[in-house]
Amino acid sequence: MSLQVQRHSKRFDLGMLLTVQWIDGSGQRKAHAVTQDVSSGGMYFYLPEAIPSGTAVEIEMKVPAQITLGTPVRVRCKGRIQRCVLKKGKSACMATIIEKYEFVSDSKGVA
Repeated sequence: MSLQVQRHSKRFDLGMLLTVQWIDGSGQRKAHAVTQDVSSGGMYFYLPEAIPSGTAVEIEMKVPAQITLGTPVRVRCKGRIQRCVLKKGKSACMATIIEKYEFVSDSKGVA
């Protein structure tokens, strides 16, 4: 079965800035990333370093008005890395499942 058939929600091809946080052997980590695409159930983004599959992540981003059909909205997502693809000489490509999300007030900055 192809990935396209498995997807249940519309994907938006957007290059949004986001902040990713996770815990590894050295403690709490944080990095900025850029999305390739986003849906209500997951996202695919580029990161300067790899995060192992299965790792829990917290992601914050500002969803633009073209998606919300209103004003931009800040969102905090909790999920897990589903797949990490390393490309020689390039950033790590991360496929992430979103398990939970919440809206964040504008008083807190992201990416």
